[in-house]
Amino acid sequence: MAESKELQISVQELELGMHVVRLDREWIETDFLMQGFVITSWDDIEALQRQCEYVFVEAKIVNSPPPPPPATRERRREKQGLFARVTRRKTEYASSPSSSASRKPIGTASPPPTQHKVAYINKINVQSELPKAENTYTSAKGTVKSILNGIRLGRMIDMNQARETVNTVVDSVLRNKDALAWLTKIKEKDDYTAEHSLNVCILATTFARHLGHDESDIRKIALSGLLHDVGKSRIPDDILNKEGRFTDEEFQIMKMHTTYGRDLLMTMTSEDRIAIDVAHSHHERVDGRGYPRQLKEHQIPYFAKIVALADCYDAITSHRCYDSGRASMEALDIIYKCRGSQFDEELALEFIKCIGIYPPGSIVQMSNGEVAIVLATDENNKLKPKVLMVLDAQKQTCRERVVDLNRNALDRNEQPYAIAHELANGSYGVDLREYLNKGLVLKGANDDELLTDM
Repeated sequence: MAESKELQISVQELELGMHVVRLDREWIETDFLMQGFVITSWDDIEALQRQCEYVFVEAKIVNSPPPPPPATRERRREKQGLFARVTRRKTEYASSPSSSASRKPIGTASPPPTQHKVAYINKINVQSELPKAENTYTSAKGTVKSILNGIRLGRMIDMNQARETVNTVVDSVLRNKDALAWLTKIKEKDDYTAEHSLNVCILATTFARHLGHDESDIRKIALSGLLHDVGKSRIPDDILNKEGRFTDEEFQIMKMHTTYGRDLLMTMTSEDRIAIDVAHSHHERVDGRGYPRQLKEHQIPYFAKIVALADCYDAITSHRCYDSGRASMEALDIIYKCRGSQFDEELALEFIKCIGIYPPGSIVQMSNGEVAIVLATDENNKLKPKVLMVLDAQKQTCRERVVDLNRNALDRNEQPYAIAHELANGSYGVDLREYLNKGLVLKGANDDELLTDM
């Protein structure tokens, strides 16, 4: 058997079947975050040509396999990295033989609710939607707090009020997918349960739009996300707000929130009863190690799988009484590692693609030490977003200015601006709400000129 050797070649010379082992740059700087893969499609070659000048391949070329069917090809590309760029529209997700088995509605083995994928586009830009989204977020958060406080006082859930709130959230996400998602980045410890419920609603709605569900299903998913944790209103405050790890006894009490949630929602009308299953099942795991019923894979309601991903992501990135919020990329890495065990594998990969590597509202540190807020991303190059510079290399407040990384902008030392890594929310005292209130975010999302202090 011939000894394997690395061979440096131009990306223009790549062929199907070649085994790429190294790039001309760090893997983290590309969409291929899993190191090393076999080229199986022209899309792989095009992605490499967009991002590299040359690569290193094994001298022994792997035999080129016959072109796989679309669904298999897509799944293979997803597994090659967290953010493999999709250069063409995916085949209908529900039609994939590998994924149809995992996309089940409540307790059945039939296909998921959406049979025909809907292609959504933003109807207005984020600058126009953000002021409306702020009003929606503030009002919706108040509604969730009212619902949770009402349950503690023994009142029934006002489902009309909940539906009205959900409708405003869905309407906003359908107009523009980024505005409300931006606001989920503004985290507060004091109102965690209400804020978390609303954020899960927004994230699940955004994810459902990404998956191409029709509007009716999106509204059901949104309602399920909003009410998924209502059972926590029955958990004693000393446990719910405890700092540090739960004792075994406390954890058993905490897990009861899923059953309490189911019981609280049992009076819902038939069209909303999906929310009951989500409240009861959003902590189940596909490997059967979840709670409360240890359901496995196809036994878990499909909508519960969607909400579970949004629930996990927001929990990891939020400031809680016992933990500081972590960066978006860290949360997505955890979800990626838990695919196929805690989360449905296909949905986990789709969720990662939905959120993206540097979502708007992220705080990032540049390669020169400066700190910036991500304003907007370029769908064709998500590694080079438009950012608002807010701190200098010494982490001191600086004159705010917008930098479009996709235009190969240079810093004051004539070096190309590049993102080194994402920071957790609140790092170095950066307050997203402060910049939102000052109007810099709105101005920066649509203005490449230097901004004056405001």
